[in-house]
Amino acid sequence: MSTEPSSPVPVPAAAGAPRKPRVAIVFGGRSSEHAISVSTAGSVLRAIDRNAYEVLPIGIATDGRWALTADEPARMEITDGRLPSVDDLAESADGQVTLPASPTERGLVYSEPGTVPKALGEVDVVLPLLHGPWGEDGTVQGLLELSGVPYVGSGVLSSAVGMDKEYTKRVLTSFGLPVGAYTVVRPREWADQAARPAVRARVAELGFPVFVKPARAGSSIGITRVTEPEDLDAAIAEARRHDPKVIIEAGLVGRELECGVLEFEDGPKASLPAEVLVGEGYDFYDFEAKYIDSSDVRIPAALTEDETARLRALAVEVFDALACEGLARVDVFLLEDGTFVVNEINTMPGFTPISAFPRMWEATGIPYPELVDRLIQSALRRSTGLR
Repeated sequence: MSTEPSSPVPVPAAAGAPRKPRVAIVFGGRSSEHAISVSTAGSVLRAIDRNAYEVLPIGIATDGRWALTADEPARMEITDGRLPSVDDLAESADGQVTLPASPTERGLVYSEPGTVPKALGEVDVVLPLLHGPWGEDGTVQGLLELSGVPYVGSGVLSSAVGMDKEYTKRVLTSFGLPVGAYTVVRPREWADQAARPAVRARVAELGFPVFVKPARAGSSIGITRVTEPEDLDAAIAEARRHDPKVIIEAGLVGRELECGVLEFEDGPKASLPAEVLVGEGYDFYDFEAKYIDSSDVRIPAALTEDETARLRALAVEVFDALACEGLARVDVFLLEDGTFVVNEINTMPGFTPISAFPRMWEATGIPYPELVDRLIQSALRRSTGLR
């Protein structure tokens, strides 16, 4: 498949030719996972069938501006530690794309200062390849709902709950699904110096080590493994750089596993699982280990048939408990006693060349291009009221 640059605005179909569904691939965003989203979009742009779909790449810059971007996947890769950005891919430093928040005006509009706005036409489906806040957390999903535009992935509620590690655990617990011990540090609580000793006491009850995380972030950004009480405050400060609400989880001894879930015409199914293999020199699967250095995942994970079957069933249970749609990646721990504990869910997992989600499905029998096609078709079925 060619990866040569092309116009960001697809050429209309010839007279008499059947119109291909038009897919807007939206990526980037304001969160700290901006570069991962850009890399994901590059991989999808390489894989999507241009004979079946018209493609419109729209990047959300780091300041929140929606921009037409170059259709050049090679410029979207994470290479030699270089993190790609929509700011470098935008066709214009000032031009922006707008989507009216009304189902009666579904057409995209492009404008630049001092020029007449240009209609880009309607899109049939949006593929929102956004990670983290202002994208994966229900905000963009809400905009698309208001605009009446079909989109890939979970809806507003499922996206919001899945993004918030605290409420993911609360919902899963209500369904009787296993989660690890944790405590939450809310913004007002940490701002109150008098309340901090109580926070430290709750963490001590969890036992060290603990993992201090932004409650609503991903890609292992802002996470610290804390082994001593005197390091706790600094770890909370680091997590709060990414989210004012912090979740602190008890360390679990076990194997770290992942499982992809994909929605088919007859319901969700789980992929063969993967096992995270953390590279030498890393205490856990942090951002550097995941995207820059030597860590990898083993696909399929070295599990017994019974363990594999139980994990795949659990992943679907998690997907259903959060009322997810389209796709998700479920992360779990297999403890030494043979039980599974759910760590979190990712309602828009990464699709970078090294990401586990597409690799798990390829091992299960669905190659990357077919995976992208299935996601788009699932969203189109949703637009007609079908599942």
